[in-house]
Amino acid sequence: MNNKKEQERAELHRTIWGIANDLRGSVDGWDFKQYVLGMLFYRYISENLTQYINQAEWDAGDTSFDYSKITDEQAEQAREDLVDTKGFYILPSELFCNVKNKAASDENLNETLERIFKNIEASAQGTNNEDNFKGLFDDLDVNSNKLGGTVAKRNEKLVKLMNGIGNLKLGDYRENTIDAFGDAYEYLMGMYASNAGKSGGEYYTPQEVSELLTRLTLVGKTEVNKVYDPACGSGSLLLKFAKILGKENVRQGFYGQEINITTYNLCRINMFLHDIDYDRFNIGHGDTLSDPLHWDEEPFEAIVSNPPYSIKWDGDANPILINDPRFSPAGVLAPKSKADLAFIMHSLSWLATNGTAAIVCFPGIFYRGGAEQKIRKYLVDNNYVDCIIQLPPNLFFGTSIATCIMVLKKSKKDNKTMFIDASREFVKITNSNKLTDANIEKIVSAFADKKEEDYFLKVVSNDEIAAQDYNLSVSTYLEQEDTREVIDITKLNKEIEKIILRGDELRKDIAAIIAEIEGESK
Repeated sequence: MNNKKEQERAELHRTIWGIANDLRGSVDGWDFKQYVLGMLFYRYISENLTQYINQAEWDAGDTSFDYSKITDEQAEQAREDLVDTKGFYILPSELFCNVKNKAASDENLNETLERIFKNIEASAQGTNNEDNFKGLFDDLDVNSNKLGGTVAKRNEKLVKLMNGIGNLKLGDYRENTIDAFGDAYEYLMGMYASNAGKSGGEYYTPQEVSELLTRLTLVGKTEVNKVYDPACGSGSLLLKFAKILGKENVRQGFYGQEINITTYNLCRINMFLHDIDYDRFNIGHGDTLSDPLHWDEEPFEAIVSNPPYSIKWDGDANPILINDPRFSPAGVLAPKSKADLAFIMHSLSWLATNGTAAIVCFPGIFYRGGAEQKIRKYLVDNNYVDCIIQLPPNLFFGTSIATCIMVLKKSKKDNKTMFIDASREFVKITNSNKLTDANIEKIVSAFADKKEEDYFLKVVSNDEIAAQDYNLSVSTYLEQEDTREVIDITKLNKEIEKIILRGDELRKDIAAIIAEIEGESK
């Protein structure tokens, strides 16, 4: 990573932190994030569209052209063309830069912004981009009491917010804009996830874990047909593929489903901020387990996920699920109080024959009995489990539990399962643990090479797993290295004898001194 880029990133983070502190107070952190991200998105699409139009004019020879400076009437004639190519449209007067410049003197700023957001959303109606844009500004409520008790107070906050976002140095589009916008998003998500507790941050996947999951699914591949996350949250896992492979090497794009409406909106915003065109992503809203989308797609070559741990679901209370082709092959459904293995079965069902799925799992699913054991039996007997990786504790916001990764494949070459104990692969940073580049490299290389190593990697036959009642816990197959000091008992006993003898001698000496003192005092 070059130094200039790191300096730019650090400055960007400092500025965002400054906006957060400046506007904190009445707006709760997790809610406030939506305002910052919504305004960042508004700036992004304004600049993205302006740059696109300007570039076409400059290439045609008019190097002085600036879309933000022309009238709405002049611009209107290009609307249809632009909606076709970009999927949305913004009039010059409604661009972020022009609204920001007048914001301080606009007494009706809240109404201005509300109208503009509606117009932008309406521009995508009736197009292929309609679903991607629908409701994207819903969480940026410019009339919320959270911003202030009066219109004047709310507008004051909105002016500060627009100025703060406007002052972010996001670079020249042709150089580093996409990195900067995307990075601003990721920094905000991480910043709020670490403080959010139960208000939405507990399922945020740290960047290092995203990197590990992505690289595990890409071993031996330089491109995939498409990537999928059945519980995609804000989309950070999906977008790791764009960073690692290059978005052009995810041939048909990025797919996901998210149950939480706010997070679903953030995910779509995140796609745009990372310059994923509207026809290259398909993010759906709804409950993946009971109402799956994308079932009519061809199977996915890469699936990554960090689904919510041990959530409730309908399970066998819903007769439709018992016959659902995703779950029925195992002959049993995941327990109603623990949907973890339902996510595993869903992912397996959506996985291509030549694909790989890497899923973060709660450790209990690997050793508990009952229905969970029967599902494990199905997975092992059909040779779908490629690898189980034990991760270190304290990697995730909101839980200190040591989670695991289950890697699934449908066309393995042998009837064996790999176990990797990566519980010591971390560095401690303040109260949490973090995977370094070296840790990630070691895990991925070991996974690719399948070379056994004491206390770290073991390849186990599926028959042996069956003999262990289908227990898939890494500790069942890999013993922990004993790092305690080896003690020579014989040598230790001699040392103790010497100490006892020396103690006896000291007691005799002390007794003699006391006797001498007592004799002198008579």
